[in-house]
Amino acid sequence: MGKQIAGVILMCCTLAVHSAYAAPSGPTGRARSSVQKIIIDTDIGGDIDDAFAVALALQSPEFEILGITTAWGDTTLRARLLSRLLKETGHADIPVAVGVVKHPPGRRDTLTQARYAEAAPAGQIYPNAVDFILEEIRHNPGEITLIVIGPETNIAAAIDRDATTFGNLKRVVIMGGSVDRGYDTDKGVNSEPSAEYNIAVDPPAAQKLFTSGVPLYVMPLDSTQIKLQLTRRSELVSAGTPVTDQITLLYCQWSPGCNGTPTLFDPVAVAYAVHPDLCPTKAMRLRVDDKGYTRVESGEPNVQVCLSSDSERFVDFLMPRLLGAPVGKPKQ
Repeated sequence: MGKQIAGVILMCCTLAVHSAYAAPSGPTGRARSSVQKIIIDTDIGGDIDDAFAVALALQSPEFEILGITTAWGDTTLRARLLSRLLKETGHADIPVAVGVVKHPPGRRDTLTQARYAEAAPAGQIYPNAVDFILEEIRHNPGEITLIVIGPETNIAAAIDRDATTFGNLKRVVIMGGSVDRGYDTDKGVNSEPSAEYNIAVDPPAAQKLFTSGVPLYVMPLDSTQIKLQLTRRSELVSAGTPVTDQITLLYCQWSPGCNGTPTLFDPVAVAYAVHPDLCPTKAMRLRVDDKGYTRVESGEPNVQVCLSSDSERFVDFLMPRLLGAPVGKPKQ
């Protein structure tokens, strides 16, 4: 009898421990404390990687997306694109805010996915992105991860407006910069650093972010040049979900004929915020120079940088999320 009682006690204790540590199934079972509050700042509509990044965020129940702000160039048209994307994927309740209008000197941006954006209703009034970011930080001090996957123009404007409030972010995760590896060429990996686009089009803005003192996590060209090959793209096209249908539409506008190979720069930043082990970082000191290069310096580290990633492991993480059933809002 004593052995039976001991066995029952052991079984009960085992079940209690298992219950305490078992992961809830599905987004509706997640504890409130496990959900990250995020804002995404994006120049969606040019390259296709922003659309993949936003879709990954929408399909990640670890996030509560407080809003998405548009950066660079025709920020209103980018906002219209986002509005349509969010509506078609069941996320029309996520606020969209329009950012600072700024173009490269002497030319204007051309959005490859403009036709998709233009199909959204015109005339909608969007809040100002800088006001939106600062107001959300004031309401959620120390809780927000800001994911920046475009030029840092809005971010610099927020710092200029209210550096104290901006300093109450939990952290900033960006796709940007180049440390040991530049843009790859037809001949393969480029071992010379490049002036990466998001930094190079507005170096003064990036300089303000890198010297802001906010915890900054950098996903540079070194770790983000991950290709989505044909077999995996075919899975997206044939999945037929609201999310994959919208990605397909945007992809085919970005690549007429629907046969271009996307480089998934921006989704790496989103994936890092969910699963840091996908892109381990090291502490470094980086300085943004006036030409948009991110230069390594000696001294106290000011950023955490991911210098390499496993592309196969990353795609294996990305695809099930994009292909999965639509994810609703996290349980409050």
